[in-house]
Amino acid sequence: MLKRKEIEKNEERYLASYAMHSAQTGGRAYKEKEHDYRTVYQRDRDRVIYSTAFRRLEYKTQVFVNHEGDHYRTRLTHTLEVAQIGRTIARALRLNEDLVEAIALAHDLGHTPFGHSGEKALHEIMKDHGGFEHNSQGLRVVDYLEERYPNFQGLNLSFEVREGIIKHATPYDMPRRVIAFEREGSPLLEIQVVDIADEIAYDNHDLDDGLASELVNEKALSRIGLWRDVYKDVQKRWPSARDGVKRRQTIRNLINLQVSDLLKETESRIKKFHIKGSEDVRRMPEKIITFSPGMRERRKALKEFLLKELYNHYRVVRMSNKAYRFVQELFKVYLDKPMQLPPATQFYLKKDDPYRVICDYIAGMTDRYALDEYKKFFAPYEKV
Repeated sequence: MLKRKEIEKNEERYLASYAMHSAQTGGRAYKEKEHDYRTVYQRDRDRVIYSTAFRRLEYKTQVFVNHEGDHYRTRLTHTLEVAQIGRTIARALRLNEDLVEAIALAHDLGHTPFGHSGEKALHEIMKDHGGFEHNSQGLRVVDYLEERYPNFQGLNLSFEVREGIIKHATPYDMPRRVIAFEREGSPLLEIQVVDIADEIAYDNHDLDDGLASELVNEKALSRIGLWRDVYKDVQKRWPSARDGVKRRQTIRNLINLQVSDLLKETESRIKKFHIKGSEDVRRMPEKIITFSPGMRERRKALKEFLLKELYNHYRVVRMSNKAYRFVQELFKVYLDKPMQLPPATQFYLKKDDPYRVICDYIAGMTDRYALDEYKKFFAPYEKV
């Protein structure tokens, strides 16, 4: 029988010296008895999966609002894809897969309904009340808003998973400085893996959704070198395959190409900077987990294409702007008469700023719930 102690010993034998080992965790804010069969990060992963905030990701926007179609990515499917890519990278680099998975599953818990337009609306409303940023909100969710245990608020996750949530950084995620985590220095390699797995997932899968929706023009995309080269190879190998199969194989091979480049570059950088332990990672002024300069340049053209052709497509802008108005108008309604909030949410008004309570409530909504609430308040014949 494999018990926690044996799993921790296996980590000592198998994981790289620069990996974060479960037995070396910074621990939890509230001390708990260790589990017989699961490490600290395995328990964190399970706590995230069973949380209310995680289940809500199923009906939160990635790019397309939930009702636009059944097959587009949601925050939940995106999160699972990040976890899958992250575990592949972690395994190849002999990092702690359980820690990577726990961070990946938690990294978007603070996202609002309707994607970045919902976040923008809340940030503008909250600018004089502490602001809004989804990494900070994610930490607030796991530290305070989730209520599942009798002895403490939140999920009482390990220091490293909480650090991974607050320090999550991509071109679209600019984490706030939090003193309790800044003193540790640069993020662990496991945190860096989730950051880059997130980039790989959303670039390639947003592109896949854009093509499926026909908002992205495949002819225009063929001018992007990275796509063109991979698509040509797919076309050469399977000339008689259906167009949808070719598209999916191209996305699949794009991800594989980027992950392979990342692994080679990272291995080279670990040797170059003489990374022997996690303390060496902490002292580094730059990230270790990264693409080669050539791949970064090729990806840049793809990201610029996505920004122009998908994220700024007039239909996506319409969806985003409509969602932005929904969030702002809902906030005003609740702020005008907070007694319209559900009793469970009104409970927090006794101890928190009404702005923050309403912000927490709206940030936790799914797209579907937010739309239903909007109809209840603004459609004359809708039951409240």
